[in-house]
Amino acid sequence: MSPQEHQPKASLLAKEDRPIDISAAKDMPAEKTSTIEDKPQKIDVDSPSALINRELSWLSFARRVLALAGDPDLPLLERVKFAGIMGMLYDEFAMKRMGGLKRKIEKRKRKNKRKLSPDGLSAEDELQACREELQKQALLVSRLVAETLRPALKAAGIPIVEYTELSSKQQKQMQRYFRESVEPILTPLAVDVSHPFPFISNLGLNIAVEIKETKKKRKRFVRIKVPANRPRWVPLPDNAGFVPLEQVIASNLGLLFPKAAEIKCYFFRATRVAKDDPWERTIPGLDDPEADIIPGRIIGMVTEELTARKFAGVTRLQVSADMPKKMQRWIAEQLKADLSELETVEGLMSLADLMKFQVEGYPELRDPPHHPVTHPRLRRLDFSDSADIFAEIRKGDILLHHPYHSFDSSILHFLQSATVDPQVLAIKLTIYRTSSDSPIVQALLEAARQGKQVAVLVEITARFDEAPNIAWGRILEREGAHVAYGVERLKTHVKLALVVREEADGIRRYVHVGTGNYHTVTARIYEDMGILSCEPELGSNVAVLFNELTGTTPSSSYGKLMVAPYNMRERFIELIHREIQHSQKGRPSGIWAKMNQLQDARMIRELYRAGQAGVPITLNIRGLCCLRAGVPGLSENIRVYSTLGRFLEHSRIYRFENSGDPEFFIGSADWMQRNLNRRMETIMPVTDPALKLELEETLQVYEKDNCSAWDMQPDDRYVKRQPRKGRERRAAQETFIRLIGKQSKSKGKI
Repeated sequence: MSPQEHQPKASLLAKEDRPIDISAAKDMPAEKTSTIEDKPQKIDVDSPSALINRELSWLSFARRVLALAGDPDLPLLERVKFAGIMGMLYDEFAMKRMGGLKRKIEKRKRKNKRKLSPDGLSAEDELQACREELQKQALLVSRLVAETLRPALKAAGIPIVEYTELSSKQQKQMQRYFRESVEPILTPLAVDVSHPFPFISNLGLNIAVEIKETKKKRKRFVRIKVPANRPRWVPLPDNAGFVPLEQVIASNLGLLFPKAAEIKCYFFRATRVAKDDPWERTIPGLDDPEADIIPGRIIGMVTEELTARKFAGVTRLQVSADMPKKMQRWIAEQLKADLSELETVEGLMSLADLMKFQVEGYPELRDPPHHPVTHPRLRRLDFSDSADIFAEIRKGDILLHHPYHSFDSSILHFLQSATVDPQVLAIKLTIYRTSSDSPIVQALLEAARQGKQVAVLVEITARFDEAPNIAWGRILEREGAHVAYGVERLKTHVKLALVVREEADGIRRYVHVGTGNYHTVTARIYEDMGILSCEPELGSNVAVLFNELTGTTPSSSYGKLMVAPYNMRERFIELIHREIQHSQKGRPSGIWAKMNQLQDARMIRELYRAGQAGVPITLNIRGLCCLRAGVPGLSENIRVYSTLGRFLEHSRIYRFENSGDPEFFIGSADWMQRNLNRRMETIMPVTDPALKLELEETLQVYEKDNCSAWDMQPDDRYVKRQPRKGRERRAAQETFIRLIGKQSKSKGKI
């Protein structure tokens, strides 16, 4: 029986929303044609021009996110949040991607080598193109904040006010705040013959102060760091709005320098290069595959990387637009920054802090609150009985879709039940990112205290989460848990949990295979999927993989699991080739894939060849995509679109038509070179007919989205879908909230 014929009791889609043909474009945007008038020259599959530059594709994604900040149909405070997200994304791009290009350039200069990217650009050309596009986008965000968002906040009664606009009464109030709460923690650092230019920390906001003393003609330069432990948005009394902290400081420096005849202030900010992950670079003593690893050395290497990151070179120097050119050049010289890395900023700097712009009330300026619901099969559990969830899993696999299904009443409850259940013998888990007060880690600690075997793979090279992950690992070790810190030369990105339970008929393994991290906070804002199962073969395969993760000895077979870097690429290529064979023999064929990013050149070329063989291909890629879609002679059978909304799309789903008997897979891996070559990743097949239908229906929701998806054009632009005249607005995430919420209500309240 095919999945289309099988109807589960709790179907996700209503009758009128039954599956459509996902190989066809049913609800395309109003604008679907390229603006290029000349007939394009046919592109060879193997040529560099068949690929879009990775970094520029990411910046194209950033423009789509920027469109959310500029969308007048979104609630105002959500738009402000997205403007803050843009600031954060640009900071990370400058640190990681542009920093990586700088390292490439320096490394190749030392070796006197010139290597091009897969799309045919030199690192110098990439860096220049990225810098120009980043500065264009940063200017757009600054203008959006200054000309649209701040006036809208003022109209709503919650303005971000310029200090110069304050009344004399308000200025006195801010002066008192400065004296009592800010001045005591400021440290002015002068620069002169006996005082060198101070260290400028990564992403810190600084005030460049030029002081002219009463009896001296010369001017003195003083740097003041805006303290990060004070609120960036200082509230005015009587709910009159907020003032940027740097303006409060700058406007009251006369209290700090009472003898100054004249004080001029400007703002600046440095972004430093994020260092390589330890396993993604050549490490002395580790470049030999047969070299012995010094026990515990990985922790030392990561700690060294964290220290080095603080003092790394500058990749972006932002200065306020009114800063004199001479001072701009002098600061750049002191920071050893190239003038091309200098970026003048109009208005507010450090826009990532807009994510911290918190105001009480104003629900009308926010998205309606989202309340995840308990999965219908878990709703009937007795949450005081630790055995209940295991009994429910034994009835059949459970597909979870977060944040629509509650993480707390599913995954967290699963692990907490395992902690207290007397029949559970062992718990094994991978931690890539987790919250600072993680209840999952607390559950693992309690399980270890109770004498259960607890094994945790803590990935301490997860970028920007290294320090907390090291801390969690050490805490777990102190309580008796077995802790492994990654795998040699590979970042561990798998999302797996394993519970071993002794039951009347013997030992049984319960597993969770997911697409997202075991992070209770991001589980509320990231879209992810996962499966709870006790299927024996899957449990055995996951157990083998955990033994490899902790014992560092590769297995000869992973059964039904795809595991990178060992067999995943080959298995996916086999599936693509099988679809080509089906198409050539006139059988139904097709590939549908949802992932975060698509960059691997070999996988892209395999998709091109499949499309040219007649296989219809649909790719829902949230972020960067190096494949060109809909290009005549290259990819006419390939569609690419990107779904964006209030939740970060994060799940990975793969569907292969297989001559009318579709196969589905979910897991942790994108089709990126790093995921397939340099990371431990897992993908599992979904074989339960009811779950396959649920996935089929999930894909249809994305396909029928007519207002929050962006379609790639043959010229690489993305065009946002618009509902046709008279058509109801259908945003995928809103549809999931409505349908899954309705599904839960039909079963009664929790």
